Amino acid sequence: MDYERQPYRRCGRSGLLLPAVSLGLWHNFGGGKSLDSQRAIFNKALDLGITHFDIADRYGPPFGAAEATFNRLLPRSLRDEVVVTTKGSNPMWDGPYGKGNSRKHLLATLDRSLARLGLDFVDIFYLHRDDEETPLEEQVATLDYMVRTGRTLYVGVSNFSPERTAQAARLLRELGTPLLIHQPSYSLLNRKIEHGLLGVLEQEGVGCVVYSPLAQGLLTDRYLDGIPADSRAAEARFLTPDRVTPEVLAFVRSLSELAASRGQTVAQLSLAWALRDPRVTSVLVGASSPEQLEANVAAVDRLDFTDDELAAIDRAAKESGVEA
Repeated sequence: MDYERQPYRRCGRSGLLLPAVSLGLWHNFGGGKSLDSQRAIFNKALDLGITHFDIADRYGPPFGAAEATFNRLLPRSLRDEVVVTTKGSNPMWDGPYGKGNSRKHLLATLDRSLARLGLDFVDIFYLHRDDEETPLEEQVATLDYMVRTGRTLYVGVSNFSPERTAQAARLLRELGTPLLIHQPSYSLLNRKIEHGLLGVLEQEGVGCVVYSPLAQGLLTDRYLDGIPADSRAAEARFLTPDRVTPEVLAFVRSLSELAASRGQTVAQLSLAWALRDPRVTSVLVGASSPEQLEANVAAVDRLDFTDDELAAIDRAAKESGVEA
């Protein structure tokens, strides 16, 4: 494992460090994929200094498959050198207790995740999303109980509003279990967290690891000449064709020119841009090959932006009619 390949950033005001680029197992680690190819990606991640692996109970397909795959990939001799995360909230089995953030469901789904992972504990357990039908006090009390019973070292939330994040942080602090981290979507095509959430995280001392920093592949050169037949958009798999708009493509073409002047690809520029904000601890990337993962991690070789470059990005977004 090459700990010098990329920088490690402190997660909020905690003692935990995470690599600037982390590997998400949302795609490519479920059934129907070759274990040899999955192992090649995993081993390349270790070679690139990726110590943080982001999973969830639903990641597959089928549900639970990514956790089971990770169990087969992780040498137990490396357990103390990696950060393993999982999440719960979404429907996992039939009946009234198979979904949501009730104490009943969360404890059961984490125990099932631990069994699939073959681990005694995870490093971070997230509420995958808020559950407004369950009192927030019950949700955070369950997170606190998970830490106190040794099921997880840290706890986080994902897809929570700024207001609910602040409330969860306060309630957890009162229980003596700090909120470590928030996992929101963030990219050059989705900048909503700049309008409230990042400020809350900074104030509360909570880390931020962002998913979809490449907007499901839109922030690459993949769609500049149309929608490839084997792409996510063509298959309507997490990305629908209607999102590949002329406005988005115009913006990506502008980014391509700026990226070339920086010696980067569009993807590398987009990842570096997300990491420009010190409140962002890490960006999660997926990978379909070791080469793709290596190219994404190369974003850390050029994380600096001039004021003119940042202004050019905002201007290109405005001119193209996308969020800035």
